[in-house]
Amino acid sequence: MEEALWFALAFGVVALFWKASVEARAAANEAAHTACLDAGVQLLDGTVVFRSLRLARGRDDRLGFLRHYVFDYSDDGLSRRQGFVTLRGRDVELIGLGPTLVRTTLH
Repeated sequence: MEEALWFALAFGVVALFWKASVEARAAANEAAHTACLDAGVQLLDGTVVFRSLRLARGRDDRLGFLRHYVFDYSDDGLSRRQGFVTLRGRDVELIGLGPTLVRTTLH
């Protein structure tokens, strides 16, 4: 009986992490799409790619996940450049196109 409870708890934790990851990727996709639209460049492949995950403290000193995604874009239709989106939890923290920082929420 106790083993089944531990299994159910572990399954619940994995399911919550998966749900949060899907929501974070959707937020990163939206942020990349908006940044490309605002900059007048074309988002290639139509999606972001997960690059890294780490634990980090936020401004409120709470521990949370910092997710880093990358995406490709073109400013002339021929070249392929790389941008990035960084999320803290589900909130977009940084967006960059090449060497240009598009948006930051750091204070």
